[in-house]
Amino acid sequence: MPFVDTNLLLYRVSLDPKERFKQEIAAEILHRDDLFLSTQVLQEFYVQATRPSRSDALTHEEAVCLIESWKRFPVIEGSIHLLDAALAARERWQISYWDAAIIEAARIAGCDTVFSEDLNDGQDFDGVKVFNPFKSV
Repeated sequence: MPFVDTNLLLYRVSLDPKERFKQEIAAEILHRDDLFLSTQVLQEFYVQATRPSRSDALTHEEAVCLIESWKRFPVIEGSIHLLDAALAARERWQISYWDAAIIEAARIAGCDTVFSEDLNDGQDFDGVKVFNPFKSV
């Protein structure tokens, strides 16, 4: 079962012609029914997608509607357990706290794969492996 990082959600709504192929890949992935997300991913999506400096910024209502639709997937909520695991992972692998929280939310969900463009493709974090679906684009 794969876990989806924020960048897939952002590419799904991108109107930038240079990101057309990434948008199509993201759309294909998000049509699956076996994905996991976290509250962090949904929160990051909202902040980035509605950012006023974004040329194709979504309205609050548009972003909320999309988040509601993505809540059809299981969503891992923030917890003290996730915080502690992410802090330990951040130290162990020398990655950002936010990336560590993605890895550890995936682990809590029982996922063996994280779809992400932000982490190193192929890197294995003790059984949670990163896959960049955009690497050939």
